[in-house]
Amino acid sequence: MANKSKIILGIDPGTLVMGYGLILVTGKKISLIEMDVLKLSKYKDHYERLQQIHCCVNTLIEQHKPDTFAIEAPFFGKNVQSMLKLGRAQGVAIAAAIQNGLTVTEYSPKKVKQSVTGNGNADKEQVWQMLQHILKIVDKPTYFDATDALAVAVCHYYQESNPLAGMSKSKGWEQFLQQHPERIVR
Repeated sequence: MANKSKIILGIDPGTLVMGYGLILVTGKKISLIEMDVLKLSKYKDHYERLQQIHCCVNTLIEQHKPDTFAIEAPFFGKNVQSMLKLGRAQGVAIAAAIQNGLTVTEYSPKKVKQSVTGNGNADKEQVWQMLQHILKIVDKPTYFDATDALAVAVCHYYQESNPLAGMSKSKGWEQFLQQHPERIVR
């Protein structure tokens, strides 16, 4: 029986630089398809940047036909205006994925780092070194935004391939008792 392959698109949203990474999953083997960045600083208008993000994600989806889409959730900062702009950038990327019929999964930066390195507080260099090891990459990228996006795709692969991922957690006693009526003593 042949291994079914799957492509995962990972995005690290940004208003000045958006990173993207694509991996190919064949059985239990993952390999790099592409990683790069979309530079947005040359566009002075924020709405034009959003349009560029949308076009870029659409183009990536058209070219590579990913099966699933994973994106890094914005971290909470002190600058509210920056957070709003970052949220818009993330929303535009998600909208492009949904528009193309992809399922979307969002991961916190800490979850991505933990999945890739085993340490939720790892720095960008540690994440990159682990990605080099996992995917056998030699060349160092110019922007860590690209490696962050690649890490999101790898995180998604690990989360999907986790045998416990499909199990639902109980949300309180009421749900537990509904799921296990044999445990009720009358």
